[in-house]
Amino acid sequence: MEFQKLNAPSLKELFISELENMIISGRLPIGTKLPSERELASSMQVSRAVVNSGIAELEKKGFVVVKPRIGTFVEDYRRNGTMDTLVSIMKYNGGSLSSDEIRSILEVRILFMNLAARLTIEKASDAEIEGLTFYLDKLKNSSTPEDAAASIFEFSHELSFISGNMLLPLFFTSFRDLVCSLWVRYAIKYSIEELYQSALSIYNFVRARDVDGALHYIETSTTECISGNRMIYLETPSNKLHKNSRTLRHSDRCFII
Repeated sequence: MEFQKLNAPSLKELFISELENMIISGRLPIGTKLPSERELASSMQVSRAVVNSGIAELEKKGFVVVKPRIGTFVEDYRRNGTMDTLVSIMKYNGGSLSSDEIRSILEVRILFMNLAARLTIEKASDAEIEGLTFYLDKLKNSSTPEDAAASIFEFSHELSFISGNMLLPLFFTSFRDLVCSLWVRYAIKYSIEELYQSALSIYNFVRARDVDGALHYIETSTTECISGNRMIYLETPSNKLHKNSRTLRHSDRCFII
């Protein structure tokens, strides 16, 4: 049995996590003015440098807003947050996402993957497409869900890179932590092999220069996931009730690339 290396969080990470949890839980309501950095450092027994850098990170995520000479306030993170904000919300919820959040993520994912596949088929060289097999091999030989998630990200990111669109790789990178957390959960529940077969299917369509086949596969397989046939989030009591009300067939599969 293989065990994962344990890494202790830094004081900055602990500070950020504590304030995120207080904000998401509502203990620090939107609009609340935070104590000064000096007061936070004293009450939480950390240095002002930890507080200062932590506040800066929280502002990037949309959890707080710093108003010069006025103070730091809890921000409306659902309106002004980033993808990192959604990752923090998911971690707070024990790794779970609501069905609406999952649907929204995957709907955007379809757009990115369709564009990457279509442009790659139209513009990439045979050698560039063949280079995708390097990431497929890494995925196939992954020993942990985390390794598989990293490999499948690299596969989709490389697909976006060889598409020739300069912005697509940046979009994929912005989703990295979020989609990797979903892939880890998927691999745990449904196996690394299923993730590999999904990536292999897309590769085969791309290698064959089959635009319609690639787009149809991406669309239909991800739509199945949006419908909830292959859940990739922690089950709430209501989710369990819904799941128990039907039988999952072998064909009810979704693949998230």
